[in-house]
Amino acid sequence: MRRKKKAVLLILIFIILLGMGVNYPIQTALVFHDGESGKMTAFLPLNEDESFSITFTHSIHLTDVVEKYRVTDDLQIEQYEMIYEEFGIGMPNNAGEGEEFIYEDGKYHIRNMKHLFESLNIRNGEVVSNHRLAWGDTDSSAEVCCEVPFNDYFEPGDWYKVKIEWVTLIDYWEGERIHE
Repeated sequence: MRRKKKAVLLILIFIILLGMGVNYPIQTALVFHDGESGKMTAFLPLNEDESFSITFTHSIHLTDVVEKYRVTDDLQIEQYEMIYEEFGIGMPNNAGEGEEFIYEDGKYHIRNMKHLFESLNIRNGEVVSNHRLAWGDTDSSAEVCCEVPFNDYFEPGDWYKVKIEWVTLIDYWEGERIHE
């Protein structure tokens, strides 16, 4: 009888440790939550000080707009640059205080931005559905490491709440990892 109790206790301890292990945060990531349900849809593993960018085609000008971000030490999202080709609806016509506004290679750049966000609300374009997510060396003028179309992971017209969060092993199993 004593052996049976030990076996049951060991099995119980194993199950508890397994449950704790798969729920233990293992990696920070850019996590996309469905805007309606809040359920994690996809994630991109990113660490502090790593950068990413979101490029979209402006629905009126039909030119690309690039918004560059980095992950801060306290896991916020900091927008540090914006690049676009034309002024108009929704596009800034100057830089804010401490920012730099320049025209370079046929594009307008607003640099030295320090806009902090706990999360971003992003709608995947429906009429002009050409959003792209890039990561890697988004600071250089050379090509970035990796870029994927939003439509590979998200439905056109849907909106997402995007945050930097810790993901667990269960998140890895349940969510879709964004990769090239």
